[in-house]
Amino acid sequence: MKAMLLRRPAEAESHPLTLTEVPLPEPGPDDVRVRVRVCGVCRTDLHVTEGDLPVHRPAVVPGHEIVGVVDALGPGAARFAPGERIGIAWLHRTCRRCRFCRAGRENLCLDPVFTGWDVDGGYAEYAVVDEDYAYALPAGFRDEQAAPLLCAGIIGYRALRRAGLPPGGRLGLYGFGGSAHLCAQVAIAQGAEVHVLTRSEEARKLALDLGAASARDAYAAPPHPLDAAILFAPVGDLVPVALAALDRGGRLAIAGIHLTDVPVLNYQGHLFQERELVSVTANTRRDGEEFLAIAERIGIRPTTTGYGLEAAHEALRDLAGDRITGAAVLHVHA
Repeated sequence: MKAMLLRRPAEAESHPLTLTEVPLPEPGPDDVRVRVRVCGVCRTDLHVTEGDLPVHRPAVVPGHEIVGVVDALGPGAARFAPGERIGIAWLHRTCRRCRFCRAGRENLCLDPVFTGWDVDGGYAEYAVVDEDYAYALPAGFRDEQAAPLLCAGIIGYRALRRAGLPPGGRLGLYGFGGSAHLCAQVAIAQGAEVHVLTRSEEARKLALDLGAASARDAYAAPPHPLDAAILFAPVGDLVPVALAALDRGGRLAIAGIHLTDVPVLNYQGHLFQERELVSVTANTRRDGEEFLAIAERIGIRPTTTGYGLEAAHEALRDLAGDRITGAAVLHVHA
């Protein structure tokens, strides 16, 4: 099968991925093999390919927003039928034994496995997953629409929950890419007043089209103090900016897996008056199931740009240069 392999991490401009032929993966016990139709291009893929996140597996195939059709069942697999459309996401498997897994906090598992980082992902014609970690997908979303729901959407949903936004509160979103533009729609549907802060003019236009109350430059002050904020941009310099924009008792959630260094914070200006700073780590399967149900119920509208599998390097380069509005998606099989 064809796959895009990461031979050596490097900047997206230097095309670190190589299109090559690799053996067809065989599903193990309780696994399903998926014939990949599309795979979303997530910022985490960019962090892996550029080396911001250390490589866990040499020559790994990136990609963890996978939509495909069940092609083969491993021994004992019975949850999905051949031909059924399913999704594969970032959380590939957990140990199910550690104290975090036993407490229902599997996103903090001590021995997790991640798609496109520890095991081969969806920048390929086929992928394999433990059936318990795959998702049934709402029928109302086309393949290209469904792909970004599987990480960008799920992580945005968890970040929204971590932000602790009160009913009808003011929410600031710093950065407005694949995850934020889905998170905004959930928040607006729940009655929030959303203010978007991002450097991309096209992203600001999209934010207003989706119902945001305002859209300004990333370093600008929102028109009103915020009850909560989520930092999607992997830019540590924005942490004090977002904290300073919070009202008393506000909370900032950092949604990304990677963040550049955070400047020194000033207690009086950034944290006093019970402002809070929290992080977001991966997600639980329950997060995914809840978000997909909400996405179907509110009719969420993913904004996407399509690329061929061979153009994965181009999609990553465009993502690095903030030239994608919404989310990028690779088309693998029709």
